[in-house]
Amino acid sequence: MSKISLSVGLFCLLLAVTPHAVAASGKPLQDMIDAARPGDVVAPSPGTYAGPIEIDKAIVLDGRGRVTIDAGGKGSIIHLETDGATVRGLRLINSGGSHDDIDSGIQVRGNFNVIKDNVIENALFGVDLGQSDDNIIRRNTISSKDYPLGIRGDSIRLWYSKNNRIEENHISNSRDMVVWYSEDNIIARNTVTGGRYALHFMYAKKNLVEGNRYENNSVGVFLMYSDGVVLRNNHISHGLGSTGMGIGMKESSDIVIEGNEIVYCATGIYLDVSPYQPGSINHLTANRIAYNGIGVLFHNDWIGNVFRANQFSANYVQVSVDARASARRNDWDGNFWDDYHGFDRNRDGVGDTAYEMRVYADQLWMDVPVAAYYRASPLLSLIDFLEKLAPFSEPVVLLRDRKPQMIASATEVSVGAEDATQPGHRRLDPFGLKQRLGK
Repeated sequence: MSKISLSVGLFCLLLAVTPHAVAASGKPLQDMIDAARPGDVVAPSPGTYAGPIEIDKAIVLDGRGRVTIDAGGKGSIIHLETDGATVRGLRLINSGGSHDDIDSGIQVRGNFNVIKDNVIENALFGVDLGQSDDNIIRRNTISSKDYPLGIRGDSIRLWYSKNNRIEENHISNSRDMVVWYSEDNIIARNTVTGGRYALHFMYAKKNLVEGNRYENNSVGVFLMYSDGVVLRNNHISHGLGSTGMGIGMKESSDIVIEGNEIVYCATGIYLDVSPYQPGSINHLTANRIAYNGIGVLFHNDWIGNVFRANQFSANYVQVSVDARASARRNDWDGNFWDDYHGFDRNRDGVGDTAYEMRVYADQLWMDVPVAAYYRASPLLSLIDFLEKLAPFSEPVVLLRDRKPQMIASATEVSVGAEDATQPGHRRLDPFGLKQRLGK
Protein backbone atom coordinates (compact mmCIF):
# COMPACT_ATOMS: atom_id res chain seq x y z
CA MET A 1 0.00 0.00 0.00
CA SER A 2 1.40 3.46 -0.96
CA LYS A 3 1.95 6.21 1.61
CA ILE A 4 -0.74 8.31 -0.10
CA SER A 5 -3.31 5.53 0.19
CA LEU A 6 -2.37 5.00 3.83
CA SER A 7 -2.72 8.73 4.59
CA VAL A 8 -6.11 8.90 2.88
CA GLY A 9 -7.28 5.89 4.88
CA LEU A 10 -6.14 7.39 8.18
CA PHE A 11 -7.81 10.70 7.31
CA CYS A 12 -11.11 8.96 6.56
CA LEU A 13 -10.87 7.04 9.84
CA LEU A 14 -10.20 10.29 11.72
CA LEU A 15 -13.27 11.89 10.16
CA ALA A 16 -15.34 8.90 11.22
CA VAL A 17 -14.44 9.20 14.92
CA THR A 18 -13.96 12.97 15.42
CA PRO A 19 -17.01 14.76 16.91
CA HIS A 20 -18.31 17.65 14.88
CA ALA A 21 -21.13 20.16 15.09
CA VAL A 22 -24.30 19.55 13.12
CA ALA A 23 -26.31 22.71 12.50
CA ALA A 24 -28.98 23.01 9.85
CA SER A 25 -32.07 25.01 9.09
CA GLY A 26 -35.13 23.93 7.19
CA LYS A 27 -34.59 20.25 8.03
CA PRO A 28 -36.72 18.23 10.46
CA LEU A 29 -34.92 17.92 13.78
CA GLN A 30 -35.25 14.15 13.75
CA ASP A 31 -33.37 14.05 10.42
CA MET A 32 -30.52 16.06 11.93
CA ILE A 33 -30.33 13.68 14.88
CA ASP A 34 -30.45 10.63 12.63
CA ALA A 35 -27.61 12.04 10.53
CA ALA A 36 -25.39 12.70 13.55
CA ARG A 37 -22.72 10.32 14.76
CA PRO A 38 -21.94 9.45 18.39
CA GLY A 39 -20.14 12.38 19.97
CA ASP A 40 -21.58 14.99 17.60
CA VAL A 41 -23.09 18.25 18.78
CA VAL A 42 -26.46 18.84 17.14
CA ALA A 43 -27.19 22.57 17.37
CA PRO A 44 -30.37 23.41 15.44
CA SER A 45 -30.99 26.91 14.16
CA PRO A 46 -33.29 29.00 16.38
CA GLY A 47 -36.95 28.19 15.95
CA THR A 48 -39.69 25.69 16.71
CA TYR A 49 -39.39 22.07 15.66
CA ALA A 50 -41.97 19.32 15.65
CA GLY A 51 -41.76 16.44 18.09
CA PRO A 52 -41.77 13.80 19.35
CA ILE A 53 -38.02 13.26 18.98
CA GLU A 54 -36.01 10.08 19.58
CA ILE A 55 -32.34 10.06 20.56
CA ASP A 56 -30.67 6.66 20.41
CA LYS A 57 -26.99 7.61 20.31
CA ALA A 58 -24.53 9.49 22.53
CA ILE A 59 -24.86 12.97 21.01
CA VAL A 60 -25.21 16.47 22.45
CA LEU A 61 -28.50 18.15 21.53
CA ASP A 62 -27.94 21.83 22.29
CA GLY A 63 -30.77 24.34 21.86
CA ARG A 64 -28.65 27.23 23.23
CA GLY A 65 -31.83 28.63 24.76
CA ARG A 66 -33.33 29.43 21.34
CA VAL A 67 -34.91 26.15 20.22
CA THR A 68 -38.43 24.91 21.01
CA ILE A 69 -39.64 21.36 20.43
CA ASP A 70 -43.42 21.08 20.28
CA ALA A 71 -44.89 17.58 20.44
CA GLY A 72 -48.34 18.85 19.50
CA GLY A 73 -50.04 16.90 22.29
CA LYS A 74 -48.71 13.51 21.15
CA GLY A 75 -46.60 11.25 23.39
CA SER A 76 -43.36 12.27 25.07
CA ILE A 77 -41.51 15.22 23.59
CA ILE A 78 -38.09 13.51 23.72
CA HIS A 79 -37.41 9.78 24.03
CA LEU A 80 -33.84 9.35 25.24
CA GLU A 81 -32.87 5.71 24.80
CA THR A 82 -29.09 5.64 24.98
CA ASP A 83 -26.12 6.08 27.30
CA GLY A 84 -23.89 9.13 27.47
CA ALA A 85 -26.06 11.75 25.74
CA THR A 86 -26.60 15.40 26.70
CA VAL A 87 -29.82 17.38 26.23
CA ARG A 88 -29.50 21.07 27.09
CA GLY A 89 -30.85 24.52 26.42
CA LEU A 90 -34.22 23.47 24.96
CA ARG A 91 -37.81 24.56 25.49
CA LEU A 92 -40.00 21.45 25.43
CA ILE A 93 -43.78 21.96 25.21
CA ASN A 94 -47.07 20.14 24.68
CA SER A 95 -46.59 16.48 25.50
CA GLY A 96 -49.45 14.03 25.28
CA GLY A 97 -51.82 13.50 28.19
CA SER A 98 -51.55 9.74 28.83
CA HIS A 99 -50.71 8.61 32.36
CA ASP A 100 -50.46 5.01 31.12
CA ASP A 101 -47.71 5.92 28.64
CA ILE A 102 -46.09 8.40 31.06
CA ASP A 103 -46.12 11.16 28.44
CA SER A 104 -43.19 13.36 29.47
CA GLY A 105 -41.00 16.24 28.53
CA ILE A 106 -38.07 13.82 28.46
CA GLN A 107 -38.44 10.08 28.92
CA VAL A 108 -35.08 8.53 29.85
CA ARG A 109 -34.15 4.90 29.36
CA GLY A 110 -30.38 4.94 29.69
CA ASN A 111 -27.37 5.72 31.86
CA PHE A 112 -24.76 8.48 32.23
CA ASN A 113 -26.90 11.11 30.48
CA VAL A 114 -27.00 14.83 31.30
CA ILE A 115 -30.26 16.82 31.09
CA LYS A 116 -29.69 20.43 32.02
CA ASP A 117 -30.87 24.00 31.47
CA ASN A 118 -34.12 23.04 29.75
CA VAL A 119 -37.60 24.53 30.15
CA ILE A 120 -40.37 21.92 30.17
CA GLU A 121 -43.90 23.36 29.94
CA ASN A 122 -47.36 21.88 29.44
CA ALA A 123 -45.88 18.39 29.72
CA LEU A 124 -47.86 15.86 31.75
CA PHE A 125 -44.71 14.44 33.37
CA GLY A 126 -41.47 16.38 33.42
CA VAL A 127 -38.49 13.99 33.35
CA ASP A 128 -39.15 10.27 33.69
CA LEU A 129 -36.28 7.89 34.53
CA GLY A 130 -37.06 4.19 34.25
CA GLN A 131 -34.33 1.68 35.14
CA SER A 132 -31.81 4.42 34.42
CA ASP A 133 -28.67 4.98 36.50
CA ASP A 134 -25.96 7.63 36.92
CA ASN A 135 -27.85 10.42 35.16
CA ILE A 136 -27.70 14.12 36.04
CA ILE A 137 -30.86 16.26 35.96
CA ARG A 138 -29.79 19.84 36.64
CA ARG A 139 -31.14 23.40 36.40
CA ASN A 140 -34.32 22.56 34.53
CA THR A 141 -37.55 24.52 34.90
CA ILE A 142 -40.52 22.15 34.96
CA SER A 143 -44.30 22.59 35.13
CA SER A 144 -47.12 20.19 34.31
CA LYS A 145 -50.39 20.60 32.41
CA ASP A 146 -53.11 22.82 33.83
CA TYR A 147 -55.11 19.93 35.29
CA PRO A 148 -56.55 19.47 38.78
CA LEU A 149 -53.73 18.67 41.18
CA GLY A 150 -54.46 14.97 41.58
CA ILE A 151 -54.30 14.19 37.84
CA ARG A 152 -51.30 16.26 36.89
CA GLY A 153 -48.15 14.32 36.12
CA ASP A 154 -45.04 14.13 38.29
CA SER A 155 -42.25 16.65 37.84
CA ILE A 156 -39.40 14.13 38.09
CA ARG A 157 -40.04 10.42 38.39
CA LEU A 158 -37.47 7.76 39.32
CA TRP A 159 -38.43 4.09 38.90
CA TYR A 160 -35.83 1.42 39.75
CA SER A 161 -33.11 4.00 39.08
CA LYS A 162 -29.89 4.40 41.08
CA ASN A 163 -27.04 6.85 41.56
CA ASN A 164 -28.75 9.78 39.86
CA ARG A 165 -28.29 13.44 40.79
CA ILE A 166 -31.37 15.69 40.78
CA GLU A 167 -30.03 19.19 41.39
CA GLU A 168 -30.98 22.87 41.17
CA ASN A 169 -34.25 22.34 39.31
CA HIS A 170 -37.14 24.79 39.63
CA ILE A 171 -40.48 22.99 39.73
CA SER A 172 -43.96 24.48 39.97
CA ASN A 173 -47.54 23.27 39.60
CA SER A 174 -46.72 19.60 39.10
CA ARG A 175 -48.15 16.77 41.16
CA ASP A 176 -45.25 14.99 42.92
CA MET A 177 -41.57 14.29 42.62
CA VAL A 178 -41.44 10.53 43.17
CA VAL A 179 -38.61 8.14 43.98
CA TRP A 180 -39.87 4.55 43.77
CA TYR A 181 -37.73 1.44 44.32
CA SER A 182 -34.65 3.60 43.74
CA GLU A 183 -31.60 4.06 45.93
CA ASP A 184 -28.36 6.01 46.30
CA ASN A 185 -29.73 9.12 44.59
CA ILE A 186 -28.89 12.70 45.54
CA ILE A 187 -31.69 15.28 45.48
CA ALA A 188 -30.18 18.67 46.23
CA ARG A 189 -30.88 22.41 45.98
CA ASN A 190 -34.18 22.10 44.12
CA THR A 191 -37.13 24.48 44.54
CA VAL A 192 -40.63 22.99 44.43
CA THR A 193 -43.85 24.99 44.80
CA GLY A 194 -47.55 24.47 44.21
CA GLY A 195 -47.55 20.66 44.20
CA ARG A 196 -48.98 17.81 46.22
CA TYR A 197 -45.90 15.93 47.49
CA ALA A 198 -42.79 18.01 46.84
CA LEU A 199 -40.89 14.73 47.28
CA HIS A 200 -42.35 11.26 47.82
CA PHE A 201 -40.29 8.12 48.55
CA MET A 202 -41.74 4.63 48.18
CA TYR A 203 -39.56 1.57 48.96
CA ALA A 204 -36.52 3.78 48.26
CA LYS A 205 -33.41 3.35 50.41
CA LYS A 206 -30.25 5.30 51.13
CA ASN A 207 -31.07 8.53 49.35
CA LEU A 208 -29.80 12.00 50.29
CA VAL A 209 -32.10 15.06 50.29
CA GLU A 210 -30.13 18.24 50.97
CA GLY A 211 -30.52 21.99 50.63
CA ASN A 212 -33.93 21.96 48.92
CA ARG A 213 -36.67 24.56 49.25
CA TYR A 214 -40.22 23.21 49.39
CA GLU A 215 -42.96 25.84 49.73
CA ASN A 216 -46.75 25.85 49.37
CA ASN A 217 -47.10 22.15 48.70
CA SER A 218 -49.58 19.90 50.48
CA VAL A 219 -46.66 17.84 51.83
CA GLY A 220 -42.95 18.60 51.85
CA VAL A 221 -41.29 15.17 52.06
CA PHE A 222 -43.03 11.86 52.72
CA LEU A 223 -41.22 8.55 53.23
CA MET A 224 -43.10 5.26 52.89
CA TYR A 225 -41.28 1.99 53.62
CA SER A 226 -37.97 3.75 52.90
CA ASP A 227 -34.89 3.22 55.11
CA GLY A 228 -31.57 4.98 55.46
CA VAL A 229 -32.69 8.31 53.96
CA VAL A 230 -30.90 11.51 55.03
CA LEU A 231 -32.85 14.81 55.04
CA ARG A 232 -30.48 17.67 55.74
CA ASN A 233 -30.62 21.49 55.65
CA ASN A 234 -33.91 21.77 53.74
CA HIS A 235 -36.44 24.59 54.07
CA ILE A 236 -40.02 23.29 54.17
CA SER A 237 -42.88 25.71 54.68
CA HIS A 238 -46.61 26.25 54.21
CA GLY A 239 -47.71 22.62 54.03
CA LEU A 240 -51.29 23.54 54.76
CA GLY A 241 -54.74 21.99 54.56
CA SER A 242 -56.19 19.22 56.69
CA THR A 243 -53.41 16.80 55.69
CA GLY A 244 -50.63 19.36 55.22
CA MET A 245 -47.26 18.50 56.72
CA GLY A 246 -43.58 19.23 56.45
CA ILE A 247 -42.03 15.76 56.78
CA GLY A 248 -43.95 12.51 57.13
CA MET A 249 -42.79 8.94 57.74
CA LYS A 250 -44.62 5.63 57.53
CA GLU A 251 -42.79 2.43 58.50
CA SER A 252 -39.41 3.98 57.69
CA SER A 253 -36.23 3.24 59.64
CA ASP A 254 -32.73 4.61 60.20
CA ILE A 255 -33.80 8.06 58.99
CA VAL A 256 -31.63 11.10 59.68
CA ILE A 257 -33.45 14.46 59.80
CA GLU A 258 -31.06 17.27 60.69
CA GLY A 259 -30.65 20.98 60.24
CA ASN A 260 -34.01 21.47 58.52
CA GLU A 261 -36.35 24.43 58.89
CA ILE A 262 -39.98 23.29 59.08
CA VAL A 263 -42.35 26.22 59.47
CA TYR A 264 -45.97 27.26 58.88
CA CYS A 265 -47.29 23.73 58.29
CA ALA A 266 -50.42 22.11 59.67
CA THR A 267 -48.13 19.38 61.03
CA GLY A 268 -44.37 19.79 61.17
CA ILE A 269 -43.22 16.16 61.45
CA TYR A 270 -45.54 13.14 61.31
CA LEU A 271 -44.51 9.62 62.41
CA ASP A 272 -46.50 6.46 61.75
CA VAL A 273 -44.89 3.22 63.00
CA SER A 274 -41.43 4.69 62.41
CA PRO A 275 -38.85 3.32 62.85
CA TYR A 276 -40.23 0.01 61.69
CA GLN A 277 -37.24 -2.35 61.65
CA PRO A 278 -36.48 -3.89 65.08
CA GLY A 279 -33.59 -2.19 66.82
CA SER A 280 -33.41 0.71 64.37
CA ILE A 281 -33.37 4.40 65.35
CA ASN A 282 -34.48 7.59 63.65
CA HIS A 283 -32.34 10.64 64.51
CA LEU A 284 -34.00 14.08 64.48
CA THR A 285 -31.35 16.65 65.29
CA ALA A 286 -30.90 20.44 65.17
CA ASN A 287 -34.12 21.17 63.29
CA ARG A 288 -36.14 24.36 63.64
CA ILE A 289 -39.80 23.40 64.06
CA ALA A 290 -41.81 26.60 64.36
CA TYR A 291 -45.19 28.22 63.68
CA ASN A 292 -46.88 24.92 62.91
CA GLY A 293 -50.28 23.73 64.09
CA ILE A 294 -48.62 20.66 65.63
CA GLY A 295 -44.84 20.47 65.86
CA VAL A 296 -44.48 16.67 65.97
CA LEU A 297 -47.42 14.30 65.60
CA PHE A 298 -47.21 10.59 66.48
CA HIS A 299 -49.92 8.47 64.90
CA ASN A 300 -49.49 5.92 67.68
CA ASP A 301 -47.51 5.10 70.79
CA TRP A 302 -44.09 4.19 69.35
CA ILE A 303 -40.41 4.03 70.20
CA GLY A 304 -37.03 4.52 68.55
CA ASN A 305 -36.93 8.23 67.74
CA VAL A 306 -34.18 10.43 69.19
CA PHE A 307 -34.89 14.19 69.35
CA ARG A 308 -31.82 16.29 70.16
CA ALA A 309 -30.92 19.97 69.85
CA ASN A 310 -34.15 20.84 68.04
CA GLN A 311 -35.85 24.20 68.38
CA PHE A 312 -39.60 24.10 69.11
CA SER A 313 -41.01 27.61 68.82
CA ALA A 314 -44.49 29.12 68.43
CA ASN A 315 -46.24 25.89 67.51
CA TYR A 316 -49.87 25.79 68.58
CA VAL A 317 -49.09 22.37 70.09
CA GLN A 318 -45.50 21.23 70.40
CA VAL A 319 -46.17 17.45 70.34
CA SER A 320 -49.30 15.38 69.97
CA VAL A 321 -50.20 11.68 69.87
CA ASP A 322 -53.18 10.27 67.97
CA ALA A 323 -53.97 7.76 70.70
CA ARG A 324 -54.54 7.42 74.42
CA ALA A 325 -50.81 7.30 74.97
CA SER A 326 -47.70 9.46 75.31
CA ALA A 327 -44.46 10.11 73.47
CA ARG A 328 -42.27 9.35 76.49
CA ARG A 329 -40.86 6.14 75.02
CA ASN A 330 -38.80 8.22 72.63
CA ASP A 331 -35.58 10.01 73.61
CA TRP A 332 -35.98 13.77 74.16
CA ASP A 333 -32.74 15.44 75.20
CA GLY A 334 -31.36 18.96 74.91
CA ASN A 335 -34.10 20.59 72.83
CA PHE A 336 -35.25 24.20 73.09
CA TRP A 337 -38.90 24.68 74.06
CA ASP A 338 -40.29 28.20 73.94
CA ASP A 339 -42.93 27.31 76.54
CA TYR A 340 -40.41 26.12 79.14
CA HIS A 341 -40.86 28.07 82.36
CA GLY A 342 -37.85 26.87 84.33
CA PHE A 343 -34.69 28.65 85.40
CA ASP A 344 -30.96 28.36 84.76
CA ARG A 345 -29.40 29.43 88.05
CA ASN A 346 -25.90 28.15 87.27
CA ARG A 347 -25.99 29.73 83.78
CA ASP A 348 -24.81 26.65 81.93
CA GLY A 349 -27.45 27.08 79.23
CA VAL A 350 -29.48 24.11 80.48
CA GLY A 351 -32.70 24.35 82.46
CA ASP A 352 -32.44 23.37 86.11
CA THR A 353 -35.51 21.16 85.85
CA ALA A 354 -36.80 18.90 83.11
CA TYR A 355 -39.24 20.19 80.53
CA GLU A 356 -42.52 18.32 80.80
CA MET A 357 -45.39 18.63 78.40
CA ARG A 358 -48.61 17.88 80.21
CA VAL A 359 -51.91 17.45 78.42
CA TYR A 360 -55.14 18.66 80.02
CA ALA A 361 -58.29 19.35 78.01
CA ASP A 362 -56.17 19.02 74.88
CA GLN A 363 -56.39 15.28 75.42
CA LEU A 364 -59.98 15.53 74.20
CA TRP A 365 -59.09 16.41 70.62
CA MET A 366 -56.04 14.12 70.65
CA ASP A 367 -58.23 11.16 71.57
CA VAL A 368 -61.15 12.18 69.34
CA PRO A 369 -59.73 13.48 66.03
CA VAL A 370 -62.97 15.16 64.90
CA ALA A 371 -62.83 17.35 68.02
CA ALA A 372 -59.64 18.94 66.66
CA TYR A 373 -61.89 21.24 64.68
CA TYR A 374 -62.67 23.05 67.96
CA ARG A 375 -59.18 23.04 69.44
CA ALA A 376 -58.64 26.81 69.10
CA SER A 377 -62.20 27.73 69.99
CA PRO A 378 -62.83 30.04 72.98
CA LEU A 379 -64.82 27.35 74.79
CA LEU A 380 -62.17 24.63 74.58
CA SER A 381 -59.45 27.15 75.44
CA LEU A 382 -61.42 28.17 78.52
CA ILE A 383 -61.87 24.55 79.60
CA ASP A 384 -58.15 23.93 79.14
CA PHE A 385 -57.30 27.02 81.20
CA LEU A 386 -59.63 26.03 84.03
CA GLU A 387 -58.27 22.51 84.14
CA LYS A 388 -54.71 23.80 84.36
CA LEU A 389 -55.79 26.20 87.10
CA ALA A 390 -57.60 23.55 89.13
CA PRO A 391 -57.17 20.07 87.63
CA PHE A 392 -60.09 17.73 88.23
CA SER A 393 -58.21 14.81 86.64
CA GLU A 394 -54.59 13.75 86.48
CA PRO A 395 -52.95 15.31 83.39
CA VAL A 396 -51.10 13.09 80.96
CA VAL A 397 -47.33 13.65 80.79
CA LEU A 398 -46.75 13.49 77.05
CA LEU A 399 -42.97 13.83 77.10
CA ARG A 400 -40.04 14.76 79.32
CA ASP A 401 -36.85 16.47 78.14
CA ARG A 402 -34.19 16.09 80.83
CA LYS A 403 -31.90 18.90 79.62
CA PRO A 404 -33.98 21.64 78.00
CA GLN A 405 -31.88 24.34 76.36
CA MET A 406 -32.43 27.93 77.46
CA ILE A 407 -31.36 29.49 74.14
CA ALA A 408 -32.80 28.68 70.72
CA SER A 409 -29.62 27.66 68.94
CA ALA A 410 -30.17 24.54 66.84
CA THR A 411 -26.59 23.87 65.78
CA GLU A 412 -25.30 21.88 62.82
CA VAL A 413 -24.51 18.29 63.73
CA SER A 414 -22.56 16.05 61.38
CA VAL A 415 -23.93 12.62 60.58
CA GLY A 416 -20.39 11.34 60.33
CA ALA A 417 -21.04 8.71 57.67
CA GLU A 418 -19.19 9.05 54.39
CA ASP A 419 -22.12 7.88 52.36
CA ALA A 420 -24.34 10.56 53.92
CA THR A 421 -22.93 13.09 51.45
CA GLN A 422 -22.71 10.71 48.51
CA PRO A 423 -24.63 7.58 49.45
CA GLY A 424 -23.11 4.67 47.56
CA HIS A 425 -22.32 6.87 44.57
CA ARG A 426 -20.04 5.05 42.15
CA ARG A 427 -16.92 6.84 40.91
CA LEU A 428 -17.04 5.19 37.50
CA ASP A 429 -17.46 7.86 34.83
CA PRO A 430 -16.98 6.22 31.41
CA PHE A 431 -18.87 8.91 29.49
CA GLY A 432 -17.12 11.93 31.02
CA LEU A 433 -20.14 13.26 32.93
CA LYS A 434 -18.12 15.81 34.86
CA GLN A 435 -16.59 17.28 31.72
CA ARG A 436 -19.93 17.49 29.94
CA LEU A 437 -21.73 18.93 32.94
CA GLY A 438 -19.78 22.16 33.17
CA LYS A 439 -20.83 24.77 35.68
